[in-house]
Amino acid sequence: MIVIKSPREIEKMRQAGRIVARILNELRSQMEPGLSTIEIDRRAELLIQKYEVKSAFKGYKGFKHCICTSINDEVVHGIPSQKRILKTGDIIGLDFGVIYEGYYGDAAITLPVGEVPEETKKLLSVTEEALKKGISKMRVSNHLFDISHAIQQCVESHGFSVVREFVGHGIGQKLHEDPAVPNYGEAHCGVQLREGMVFAVEPMVNQGGGAVKILDDGWTAVTVDHSLSAHFEHTIAILSHGPDILTTLGEMNA
Repeated sequence: MIVIKSPREIEKMRQAGRIVARILNELRSQMEPGLSTIEIDRRAELLIQKYEVKSAFKGYKGFKHCICTSINDEVVHGIPSQKRILKTGDIIGLDFGVIYEGYYGDAAITLPVGEVPEETKKLLSVTEEALKKGISKMRVSNHLFDISHAIQQCVESHGFSVVREFVGHGIGQKLHEDPAVPNYGEAHCGVQLREGMVFAVEPMVNQGGGAVKILDDGWTAVTVDHSLSAHFEHTIAILSHGPDILTTLGEMNA
């Protein structure tokens, strides 16, 4: 069942989303060679405390950290570690969420560490562009898979692959709600979109093939062919005038 959010609920999610955006923005400015992923997690936790919210991830199904840190061929759910040290030429996906007054915000960005090759820059820009294309279809009376199709078409037109094993999702008072929002599909299919629906849309895009596998830690998903993978995500509400991205920087209520 897809839960329709009231304007009051969407405003709470907007506050959660703005905190997520601010924390990711602070972390973005700190990515540099020599930084361990456990230090990124520590910094994220301090920022959670600063903004007086709760972590959306820590404790979720046993996950022990506040943020997922996925490097290079890691697609999603990378576990922070003292042993994982960023180096020039890496890319790192930061997947992060908070709970504000019972409502979730969830977003992800993938960042270069220092200078990276042009093909890597293209992977990041195409993945972010695919997210924008998907969001543009989040309009009343469109269909769910219009979002999916727009993402897939953008990604594949540039010669990259969409990950199919992991998908976006509804979000609200739970981190994962109905519906699943795939990053592939046929246009004009799926449920009709209504005002008040809120989705976390999150294309995961591989430089090589789309196949992934889970490592022995039970969390980290990696590309089977060891190609690079990028991940971008926003939490978006569908309003009468169109999509409203909640995980963006902006003024927060006192």
